[in-house]
Amino acid sequence: MPIKSYRPTSAARRHGTVLDLSEVTRSKPEECLIEPRKKKGGRNNHGHIATRRIGGGNKQMYRRIDFRRDKDGIPAKVAHIEYDPNRSALIALLHYADGEKRYILAPVGLTVGSTVVSGVEVEPNVGNAMPLAKIPVGLEVHNVEQFPGSGGKIARSAGMAARLSAREGDYALLVMPSNELRKVHVNCRATIGRIGNLDWQNVSLGKAGRNRHRGVRPHVRGTAQNPVAHPMGGGEGRTAGGRQSVSKWAVLSKGGKTRRPNHPSDRFILRRRPAGPHYQQG
Repeated sequence: MPIKSYRPTSAARRHGTVLDLSEVTRSKPEECLIEPRKKKGGRNNHGHIATRRIGGGNKQMYRRIDFRRDKDGIPAKVAHIEYDPNRSALIALLHYADGEKRYILAPVGLTVGSTVVSGVEVEPNVGNAMPLAKIPVGLEVHNVEQFPGSGGKIARSAGMAARLSAREGDYALLVMPSNELRKVHVNCRATIGRIGNLDWQNVSLGKAGRNRHRGVRPHVRGTAQNPVAHPMGGGEGRTAGGRQSVSKWAVLSKGGKTRRPNHPSDRFILRRRPAGPHYQQG
């Protein structure tokens, strides 16, 4: 999807870009598939801030997405490609032959009028959902279940896809977008293709206000704070902090382990993702 820029009538316009949304076929969501989304501003049930830098933002309605793809054997026609304010990917409205309507994540190549179907014995075409045991080795997949029947959890954001590299017994080997190699049970379902809206990551916000529209409040650097407010604060003039980078609560913020120990899915990781900046599979 192309990126659109405007004439620089202001400093923000000069650097800000937007998606032209040429693939989107309608702007109004399906009434039966939306529900209110209440904002909490990062507060917990006591009203205390549990997650910082959250607040404000435009009001949004949540679109219920079919991550399970468990309506087997019934073909569905793509009626519309729509924008979803809750995620980076576009979504597709399906009209099933029995009259039911559902939203799915829209992969690259899925257009209005296309027919998709889910099940065990279906063709491995873009948008079709099937178990990993039936998907040809080498294909790109998205919306992959982590455990059978749990609904898609892996590769769900714009431009993401995992590649089915091999099958060994009851498990399939998937190369994640981060280049991590992971085992997933062959009964887990996945959808064929790569998530669309590839240019989403190339959009430049251009001004702080667009981040506030997304519900993101400002982030103040630790070195810019007073020593009573942050371990890296204080000092005369600008400093590098005088110590290793840490969080407000003195937890290492670079290189420290943040993954929960003995995570249930740890045993399925065969190769960890590379260290350093996040690696995105091309």
